[in-house]
Amino acid sequence: MAFKELKRVGEYEWEIAKDYKQGMNVPARIYGSEEIARQMDEGVYEQISNVAMLPGIQKRAMVMPDGHWGYGFPIGGVAAFDLNEGVISPGGIGFDINCGMRLMLTNLHYDEVKERIKPLVEELFRSVPAGVGGKGKLSLSRDEFNDVLMDGAKWCVNNGYGWEEDLESIEDRGRIEEADYEKVSEKAVSRGIRQIGTLGSGNHYLEIQTIHPEEIFDREIAEQFGIFPGQVAVMVHCGSRGLGHQVGTDYLKSFVRKMDDYNIKVPDRELASLPFNSEEGQDYYRAMAAAANMAFANRQLITHRIRESFSRVLGRSAEEMEIRLLYDVAHNIAKVEKYEIDGKKRKVLVHRKGATRSFPPGHEELAGLYRKTGQPVILGGSMETGSYLLVGAEGAMNESFGSTAHGSGRVMSRSKAKHEFRGETLKKDMEERGIYVKAVSMGGLAEEAGKAYKDINEVVKSIEGAGLSKRVVALRPVGNVKG
Repeated sequence: MAFKELKRVGEYEWEIAKDYKQGMNVPARIYGSEEIARQMDEGVYEQISNVAMLPGIQKRAMVMPDGHWGYGFPIGGVAAFDLNEGVISPGGIGFDINCGMRLMLTNLHYDEVKERIKPLVEELFRSVPAGVGGKGKLSLSRDEFNDVLMDGAKWCVNNGYGWEEDLESIEDRGRIEEADYEKVSEKAVSRGIRQIGTLGSGNHYLEIQTIHPEEIFDREIAEQFGIFPGQVAVMVHCGSRGLGHQVGTDYLKSFVRKMDDYNIKVPDRELASLPFNSEEGQDYYRAMAAAANMAFANRQLITHRIRESFSRVLGRSAEEMEIRLLYDVAHNIAKVEKYEIDGKKRKVLVHRKGATRSFPPGHEELAGLYRKTGQPVILGGSMETGSYLLVGAEGAMNESFGSTAHGSGRVMSRSKAKHEFRGETLKKDMEERGIYVKAVSMGGLAEEAGKAYKDINEVVKSIEGAGLSKRVVALRPVGNVKG
């Protein structure tokens, strides 16, 4: 399918008709400006129209503006399924279960720390292991790790790796209660038990950021969040590491074998699916929840290490510097949520793969300040161009099952980026622009060049224009640890 065959249904909405392919149960929708829609690789059109064929899908299959080719679902894919007639699909969640974003704020001004960025990055690099197969510094028994899989970030806080108030600022308070560690294989456990407190590789990062005065777009909400010009912030992007990958691998294999038992046919084996209410579907859901809890714990322990690192380098306590968590949100997950469909409130299973929740002010799942402002949406950009903090908007509830974009999205494959850019040159260029970066490898750094990603400003313009989220502030990188 080519761009010219898309039907424009709004300024920032494009549709693939239900009759594009035999077997589509619903239309497919792509969100984005014309520039974004033209830039979308054609494989995304095929993948999202395949998603529209899955049993029990509701309303439409969707791709956010940061969408690009993925495994099964495109990255940026969203779909909701009936709890009784619908399916659960590991390919609609991803291998890095609960890969997500975490944003911390401080009371520090950039002018106070700009001469200390390099030692800060070096200390963070030592404290938070990065890279493929990287091991953390926390040694847990099997029973303790089982507790992590059940309790997530709560386990960390209970064991001294965080503040009680951190839990108030995490999606699901950092713990998904449906988790069952017994549904996680021994191989998955062996891959994950030493990886809590680690970044991983690829596009995962830990970044020191600051805020330019002219890039505060909603001053009222920024003030409510405690945001000010020149503020130092820290953003983390990582997930469930080897454990999540193994959970996805284990269940994809078993789903492929079991589909015939349920008379389920899919157009692509990567979309292997089983009924959500089947025994196997529920087993995967509980294993996925356990992996999601591990990811919440991973980001929580990283937060503890960040606080320790800032204290060691700057000689002040984390409490004195007010290194507090603004929010932590997942973007590779499936959740049971309630939406209005055909005039009735119904529970559905929402798959988000490279997509983030975007709940508006007043939503019943939000508490405290967030019920007034809307849920913080953390949209990560490239290490060169910066990121955005937005808040949820009512349009997401009507349009996209409470979902929005999660980042800027790739436009260049990793292999092509490594061919186009040299890590050493990129590192030097970034330092000349005031961004100090420490990476596990120069090849990995080249893969993450800013030009390998879409224009984040165009992505943000698209989700705001479509009514899915609202800009609050842009965050500019000054120091980066790259996996």
